[in-house]
Amino acid sequence: MSEIKQISLPYQASLLSFFSAVRDLPFPALLDSNHQHFPDTQYDILVANPLACVHPDQQKEPITWYTKPLYELSHTDNPLTLLNELMSAICQEPWAKSAPKNVPFVGGLLGYYGYESGHFVEQLPDTVEHDILLDSLNVGLYAWAVVTSHQQKTTQLVLSPWCDSDCVADLINRFTSACDDVLVKQELNQVNTFSLQTPFLSNMTAEDYANKFAQVQEYIQSGDCYQVNLAQRFTSTYQGDTFSAYQTLREACPTPFAAYMELSDNQSVLSHSPERFLLCDQGRVESKPIKGTVARGKTPEEDQANADWLVSSTKDRAENLMIVDLLRNDLGRTCLTGSIKVPKLFALESFANVHHLVSTVEGRIDQADQAIRVFHHSFPGGSITGAPKIRAMQIIDELEPHERSVYCGAIVYFSANGQMDSSITIRTLVADHGKLHCWAGGGLVADSQCEQEYQETFTKVGKLTHTLEQVFLK
Repeated sequence: MSEIKQISLPYQASLLSFFSAVRDLPFPALLDSNHQHFPDTQYDILVANPLACVHPDQQKEPITWYTKPLYELSHTDNPLTLLNELMSAICQEPWAKSAPKNVPFVGGLLGYYGYESGHFVEQLPDTVEHDILLDSLNVGLYAWAVVTSHQQKTTQLVLSPWCDSDCVADLINRFTSACDDVLVKQELNQVNTFSLQTPFLSNMTAEDYANKFAQVQEYIQSGDCYQVNLAQRFTSTYQGDTFSAYQTLREACPTPFAAYMELSDNQSVLSHSPERFLLCDQGRVESKPIKGTVARGKTPEEDQANADWLVSSTKDRAENLMIVDLLRNDLGRTCLTGSIKVPKLFALESFANVHHLVSTVEGRIDQADQAIRVFHHSFPGGSITGAPKIRAMQIIDELEPHERSVYCGAIVYFSANGQMDSSITIRTLVADHGKLHCWAGGGLVADSQCEQEYQETFTKVGKLTHTLEQVFLK
C-alpha cells in the first residue's frame, strides 16, 4: 500500500464500542467530541497500537520503537526536538503530501503533553513534589485511525502505508464484529466495574489557599506579573475499570474535547475539557482561550442573570484580554507575519455546570510540519499559566505543592497531512495505580476576591467529583 486507504464502516454516534474492541492493544486513545451536545465539534478519532512512543521519563532513550525504526533521528534528550524531527520526516513522505486534507487524522502523532513538558520549552524551576508516575508526555506514532465525521454521518477506517495486510484484516474484523457484539454493549453498560474508595480531598485547606492567594497579590502589586493561575488538586482512591467512570462522566458532564487514554492497566487519562488549545486546518491556526467562569443558575432566570453578569464583568473581560494578548504573541513566533487576528472577543459559551467567556485568536502557516512547531512555541497554553507566562509558571511552581501532570497540559494530534487539533487538559482526571487525581484553578488578577476565586475552583471541578462520588463511592 503506497497511499492512504479509507474503508467505510457503519456510522457510529460514538466510538465507545469500537474503543472496547481495541482495548487489548497497547496505548488505545479516544478523542471524543460528544457530538450530540456539541454540533460544532465535528470529529471523533480512535487509535491504538502505535509504531513508536515518545515518553522520555522512564526510558534511556526518549523514543521507543515497537517496529523497525522508520526514520533516523538525532540523539537528543529533548523530546520536543525529537518530535519536531519525526513530524518533519513524516510530512516529507510522498503519500503524506498527497493525503486528503478533509480527513483530520491520516496517521501521525497523537498523545498528551503534561504541564511539566513546559520544562522542555523553557528553563523553569522544579521544586514541586512528583508523586504521579505518568510520563511528563506520552505521544505515539500511529499508523491507522477510526475517524467519525458527525456532520457527514460517516465512520471510516483510515490506513496509512505503514499498515500491512494482516493489520488491516485484523482491524476490519474487530470493528465489524463490534457493531453487533452484544458482549461489548453489555460491557459499556456495566458502571459497577468501577468504585471510589474514599471521597475527593484537596491538597490545600481554605487557609492554605488564602495564604497563597495573598502571595500572588503581593507579586502582582510589586509588578512581577499581571495574572497567575493558581490550582488545587483533589485526590481519591479507586478500584476497577476507569473506562466505566469515563462513560458516566461523559453523560453527566458533556464537553466538546473529551478524551480517554489508557497507558497501562494502572494508568489512564479521563479528560472532559471544554477548551480548545490550538487547531490547524489547512494552514489556518486557531486558539480559543477560556478566561471567565460563572456557575449555571438553578432556574432559567438565574441562569440568564449569571450569563449576563459574566458577559459584562470588567474583571473577567480584562483577565480574558490578557491571555488573548499572550496568545497573539505566542502564535506570532511561528505564524506568518501579519496573519494574527482576533475574530471573536469575549464570546459566551455554556456547558453543563458553568458559563465561560471564550475568545478566538487566529494565524496562518504555510508548511505542514509547522503545526507542531506552532504548538511547541505556544505550550503550555497561556490561559492556564497567567501573564507574563514564564514568571507566572515560576510562581506556580513556588506555590502549588504537587505536580500538575496531565492537567493544564494538552491532548493533541499531528496528522501527516498537516492537520492538528488539541485541547487544554482542564476538567481532567489522572488515574495512577489506585489513586484518582483531578484539579481546578483560576486566574488571579489585581482585583480578584479570595473567597470568590476559591469557590470558583469547586464550581469548576464539582460536577466531576460529585458525579463520581454519587455514583461510585461505596
